[in-house]
Amino acid sequence: MTSLTLNGVTVKFPFTPYECQKDFMTKVLECLQKKVNGVLESPTGTGKTLCLLCATLAWRENFKDTISARKIAERLGGAEMFPNTPLSSWGTAATDGDTPTFYTDVPKIIYASRTHSQLAQVITELKSTSYRPKTCVLGSRDQLCINPEVMRQESVHIKVHMCRAKVSSRSCVFYSNVEEKSTDKECVNSILDVEDLVKFGNKQRACPYYLSRSLKQQADIIFMPYNYLLDPKSRRAHNIELKGAVVIFDEAHNVEKMCEESTSFDLTPYDLASAINAVDKLLVEQAKDAVSEDFNAETLNSGLKMEITTIAKIKQILLDLEAVIDSYDVSHGTGITKPGSFIYELFERAHLNYDTKTVIFEALDQIISYLSGQTTIFMNTSGLQKLADIIQLVFCGEPEEAKKGTYMQSNTAQFKVHIHQDTSHHKKKQNTDIWATSSSNKQGNILSYWCFSPGFSMQDLVNQSVRCIILTSGTLSPLSSFTSEMRIPFPVTLENSHVIQKDQIFVSIVDQGPDGVRLSSAFDRRFVPENMASLGNTVANMSRVVPHGLLVFFPSYPVMEKTLEFWRANGHASRIDTIKPMFIEPRGKGTFTEVIDGYYSKINDPVSKGGSFFAVCRGKASEGLDFADTFGRGVIITGLPFPPKLDPRVILKMQFLDDMCRKKVPGMKYLSGQVWYKQQAFRAVNQAIGRVIRHREDYGAIFLCDERFKNSGARDQLPSWLKPHLRQYDNFGYLVRDVTQFFRVAQKLRPMVEKKAEAAAGSSSTVCSSESQLSSFTSGTPSHSSHTQKAKVLDAHIPSLKRRRLNEQTETAGMARFCIEYETDIQGSQRKRPAGLLDALEHSDQPNEEEAAVGEEKAYRLSTLSLQYDKAMDEESRGGKRKIKLIQEQKIPITEDVSEEGKADKAKKFLAEMKKSLSQVNFDRIVQALQTYKRTDNIDVLLTDAADLLAGDANTHSLLRGFYQFIRPHHKKTFHEKCQELTGQGCGYKPDHSLSKEEKEALILRRGDKHPVAAVTCSSSSSCSQLNTLQLNKGGQHLSHHGLKEPHTGSLATVQPTPKNKIHVAFVADVKKAIGAEKCSQLFVAIQNYKKTDNYETLVSTVVNLLTEKDDDFTLLVRFGMFVRPHHKKQYKTMLEALLGAPLPTTDFVDENADQSTQASATPSLKTQSKISNFFSDSQRK
Repeated sequence: MTSLTLNGVTVKFPFTPYECQKDFMTKVLECLQKKVNGVLESPTGTGKTLCLLCATLAWRENFKDTISARKIAERLGGAEMFPNTPLSSWGTAATDGDTPTFYTDVPKIIYASRTHSQLAQVITELKSTSYRPKTCVLGSRDQLCINPEVMRQESVHIKVHMCRAKVSSRSCVFYSNVEEKSTDKECVNSILDVEDLVKFGNKQRACPYYLSRSLKQQADIIFMPYNYLLDPKSRRAHNIELKGAVVIFDEAHNVEKMCEESTSFDLTPYDLASAINAVDKLLVEQAKDAVSEDFNAETLNSGLKMEITTIAKIKQILLDLEAVIDSYDVSHGTGITKPGSFIYELFERAHLNYDTKTVIFEALDQIISYLSGQTTIFMNTSGLQKLADIIQLVFCGEPEEAKKGTYMQSNTAQFKVHIHQDTSHHKKKQNTDIWATSSSNKQGNILSYWCFSPGFSMQDLVNQSVRCIILTSGTLSPLSSFTSEMRIPFPVTLENSHVIQKDQIFVSIVDQGPDGVRLSSAFDRRFVPENMASLGNTVANMSRVVPHGLLVFFPSYPVMEKTLEFWRANGHASRIDTIKPMFIEPRGKGTFTEVIDGYYSKINDPVSKGGSFFAVCRGKASEGLDFADTFGRGVIITGLPFPPKLDPRVILKMQFLDDMCRKKVPGMKYLSGQVWYKQQAFRAVNQAIGRVIRHREDYGAIFLCDERFKNSGARDQLPSWLKPHLRQYDNFGYLVRDVTQFFRVAQKLRPMVEKKAEAAAGSSSTVCSSESQLSSFTSGTPSHSSHTQKAKVLDAHIPSLKRRRLNEQTETAGMARFCIEYETDIQGSQRKRPAGLLDALEHSDQPNEEEAAVGEEKAYRLSTLSLQYDKAMDEESRGGKRKIKLIQEQKIPITEDVSEEGKADKAKKFLAEMKKSLSQVNFDRIVQALQTYKRTDNIDVLLTDAADLLAGDANTHSLLRGFYQFIRPHHKKTFHEKCQELTGQGCGYKPDHSLSKEEKEALILRRGDKHPVAAVTCSSSSSCSQLNTLQLNKGGQHLSHHGLKEPHTGSLATVQPTPKNKIHVAFVADVKKAIGAEKCSQLFVAIQNYKKTDNYETLVSTVVNLLTEKDDDFTLLVRFGMFVRPHHKKQYKTMLEALLGAPLPTTDFVDENADQSTQASATPSLKTQSKISNFFSDSQRK
């Protein structure tokens, strides 16, 4: 623990703070001591939460100490109690000068963040400090109530009214214990978050909701979501006292939006129809009771103490309001906009005004409470509740009669009324009984009352006499526009620097893809096929060079969905998914937890190359989720997320700001509508960028893939700490080279703990445990997994946040154990290796893997495209990835042994893939069919079962074709033709596939005397992806290009081309086949230029552009090493290893000028320091 003095206040910090942290705490203390507001921006990962807590709690302790010093001084009458330490040195920095203060005047700290999950992280940070204040966390009944009967209710407001009814009747046993348990030491002296409070309540059978309200009275620091503060209704409901309090908004980048939304509403026809329907049913019920009680309509004994005439008046008000709103013709689609004060005129026509608002509100409250207590039938009271909330919002305060007009005018100056047509699918329910006097068939209108100034809510807070307001976040830039929107003064501002070094961040503007097409998400370019294809190629290339987790952010859901659809249709998605399985952020909340858990699991999988997460700016993933360390090594921004310009609310907001600018109110500075519109896009971009660097030891890359980022105005909107690191490339090849070098250096300097496959297989814990720490600098901070676990437990208790969970045994541990058990079973037994592919089936169906398979199936389906096997099977249908050797001597037994081992390995992997894709029942059925085929040799039975299970879905066609490897030679043609019929694609059948092993051996022996034979062995291993092959066309014509000589035709006995020429000729042929003649010409022009100029960088730039568009082309990139001169080979080999993500075997990197023994003893790797020097010298040259 470190103590330091800032602004005369001693702050105890968990470790020695960095300069940026000292600057941050100094600014916080300045706000507290001078009683002024502050806006403080500090990048994610700089420990701003810890700084906020330590600085405010240190100041609060100092405030109390100063009060004590004053009281002692008063008692001593001027004498010194400690001669060596005069009382004057105790200072008055914390208190308010000469103003008399008492211990009851010590300000409370109200700490607000966006969500309870974020507050749980803040409370964890507080526990890591030496400060132990009395704390309280506020939540809703939905989050804190533990009464089973109340929690069964679906609607939140029904829970509220049922809870109130039980409390008022003293029928809740949990509430009855609150008074006794609220003084419990475990409760009072502990720092509890929502989860801890619920646990304590369950343990002591005391209501957590009312416990938190009780703790609030004595708390030094109160935690709450910031909508509790900004929404006047919530503030009143929780009885939050703000006078003299210090208000802190953490993660305040959303405060503007929350301020506007908390004071706005949309009243739909569905809301009014449901309210009318509820009152209708109540009238019918009350009328029946009145008849049964001899028409005693004065006071009904049914539980509702309200005259039937009052209920009828409420219904009439609802009908009048509906008629008034629907009286406006908005069929033209643009709607009608009126000044904010028009809301009073409109409500007056429905008999709603300041004189009647109290009576109507109380009547609505009674009706809702009564209907919520009816357990026999479900009654939708949401419409009634919404109208009650609207009355509280519109008719706030109690103005004097003489000043009522002025008050209403000023109260609505920042608002607009907009009436527009309802285009939703809600239909008003038609009623045919005598009470239903309104049954309009036309589609209704929506009444919108929108606030366009977040300053309205902020000024309301200031009017509550708070001491100061501190807003802080990692992304508030530009601060000038942020403060002007708030309409209150912010004398203290800070744009803090980051704690990371230059070698930890790589930021690049990518204005064109590998194919040279300009990238842009502008309205006229975003859906152009060339633009989408180029973006897909860019993401595919980045997914190869960025290790572990890659985040890709789109401007909106429609743009993401249409782009992904294009990528699926054109193969880009398959390329990305093969390298980094794709996970797509869902629109709704229902499956988000499952998808993000699947992504985390894939990153933690020791046998995977990571994963890619596709999300939208302003979405759930871009707001507050932690992608520390391997979970987010790279962020791709695919465009600028401007708000929808045709949205009525956006149009009116821009018009409102333009009107304010024209008025030029003295002392007020407003943004123009256009400036605001642009800044909304860059705020969202900056928030998404903040996902990549989460703590001091983190590192990552940021790619801004839109040519508009090149504009100086766009760059000015980026965070100040990011601007010095910004790069721009004219050539995509240079970008790939530098990104590869960046990650190689970063991984050397900051190595992560290696994940062991064996550990993953043997562990019974979930694979979501992160190897990283949260954005905190305390050594005792729990890992990411602990926070994830807490959030899961919290979600599990709160019904509104409940999600279907992944099986605890995730697919990573299950899959790894499946493979290891399979291999151990083969290696450990003394039996001979399986004689064929069908024999391998006996080892594939382990009964103790049943539970793991369920988890595998679930998690695997979270990879949204699930295209891994499609690629593998397509390759297989083309003959697979092959290594071709010239056999000079017939060593048939060895060749066959290698071949069988490779086939068995492929079979095992295929079965594992199939197990992921099918349910356990279907998988067992397939295995049984294969085993039956092995015993009976009946192809018809196998075809029937396989076709029944796999032919109906296009996603499983590749699995059906994958069975080709299990089919015996005499059945292969039949199976091929059946697949062609069922799926439209065959299995790559060739006549020699029908030959038995003995027939093939005989054929080889017959040819042995004539010429060498190419023995083809297929392997599914990724290490055998290159094709080092000689031209096997029996001395026929070879392709020639730019000086590469043709070997003469003739027999092998008389003409023997040199091995070097054969390799060159084979390479030319393969390149032309892979990338086409035009690009092939570009490649060999680059080779000729390289021979003349020896310019390695230009050569590599061209080669990387041409040979990285498709995964299969990487084999050509490896073979291209033959053209690299000896003094550049080491550099080229290093680049290849970084691109492939694995060390390159010496045999795969052919040196035409060095013999193999010399090549095998490769030179030592570069020292880390020289790598860093080269990296930064390259960057400076640009």
